[in-house]
Amino acid sequence: MHRARQHAGSRTRELRHRLAHEAARLIAEGGIRDFHHAKRKAAARLGIHDDASLPRNDEIEDALREYQRLFLGDTHADHLREKREAALQALEFFASFDARLVGPVLAGTAGAHDHVTLHLYCDDADAVARFLDDAGIPAESRSRQVRLDRTRDGDFPVWLFGAGDTLIDLTVLPAGALRQSPLSAVDGRPMQRASASQLRRLLAEDEEAAPPATDTR
Repeated sequence: MHRARQHAGSRTRELRHRLAHEAARLIAEGGIRDFHHAKRKAAARLGIHDDASLPRNDEIEDALREYQRLFLGDTHADHLREKREAALQALEFFASFDARLVGPVLAGTAGAHDHVTLHLYCDDADAVARFLDDAGIPAESRSRQVRLDRTRDGDFPVWLFGAGDTLIDLTVLPAGALRQSPLSAVDGRPMQRASASQLRRLLAEDEEAAPPATDTR
């Protein structure tokens, strides 16, 4: 009996590992941005229908980092830096709204299809719309559900607009929400977020860690 349980547990871990890496591949190659959708699609592709074998979102995120490191290498690093530089410009542009960078661009898992995602903090949501209009920036209006903490969530205004080849995604949250980061849809913990000064330091660290360019002359 004990050996049978061990075997079942080992098989479940193996399936979770396979599903996490297949979901990561789908995210990296197919531009899927929703972890739940990616894991369900991976399960269908691999013919795995046991919910107990579905990986957690953070397991998929770890597998995605490994995939990007192994298979994308410098290409991923270059794309990530471009998105982080675009994010810094956006943070500076929206500084009056206490802008913070969140999501895959900050986490380092952003692919070619990922947006630069900012949180703006303002009690007058229309102020962001006026700001965009005054700057002559056409933007698409949406809404998004955000969990502010364990007991509060809600639908908040979202604005999307293009900046060169990058799509900027703005979620407008109440000013008081700046005190505590909203909860992540990936792991349910407070989101990692960065101000413009914090992102500048991160970009400087990336620059220092990058290998020296090879002279091919």
